[in-house]
Amino acid sequence: MNRAAFLRLMVGALAGGVFAPKLMAQGASPAGADYDFWFTRLMYESGNWDVDQRMPANLITSLLEYTTLRVDTKEHVLALSDPRMLSAPFCYLAGHKLVEFNPDERRNFERYVRSGGFVFVDDCNHDIDGLFAKSFEDQMAAIFGASALRKLPNSHPLYSSFFKFPDGPPATGFELNGWGDDLVHDYLKGISIDGRLGVLYSNKDYGCEWDYDWRNKRWLAEDNTRFAVNIAMYALNN
Repeated sequence: MNRAAFLRLMVGALAGGVFAPKLMAQGASPAGADYDFWFTRLMYESGNWDVDQRMPANLITSLLEYTTLRVDTKEHVLALSDPRMLSAPFCYLAGHKLVEFNPDERRNFERYVRSGGFVFVDDCNHDIDGLFAKSFEDQMAAIFGASALRKLPNSHPLYSSFFKFPDGPPATGFELNGWGDDLVHDYLKGISIDGRLGVLYSNKDYGCEWDYDWRNKRWLAEDNTRFAVNIAMYALNN
């Protein structure tokens, strides 16, 4: 059973009680059973969540180009506090300002990750005082423990889930180190639950790297969204 199917089964049990009426009224997921993959961007009250607005279209286009998945071509935007996000196969959270979850956001984030969900978190424009990085990492430490967010080795299955990236995460043209605290790394970080990666955390600003009109991809010497395909495929299959 893949992650999407598992989450559709789990959301009823997880939501239970208080969440059940709302889920029944609004639908258990934004895309339903017609698709294997749909892109869910998470809104959160603090900071700025609506960055890299063209990135989802490029990820979706690449999945259609390279895979046989049934892919919803629309980006879905849900509040992190909305229980409908619990059934998403893939969630994206980004920004470059403060991240400070309210109680509903924190509850859903933890419940989603601990129950089989996958969140790709990207620090956008990380040279602006490092506020997103500092505050997001503090949130993860508060929820999952101080040592939960760990470096991913280049041998991690993420780097071979579809295309092969033997040297680990590809670099981007946005890897600035503007606030001088070694924020940019040659590795990604993640939080694993029972051996399964539930949070993938990047300070490489992949969102900006992939934020262009999808028709311009033909001018690239090498398609830089191939790593996005790996992320999505890992999310679905683990």
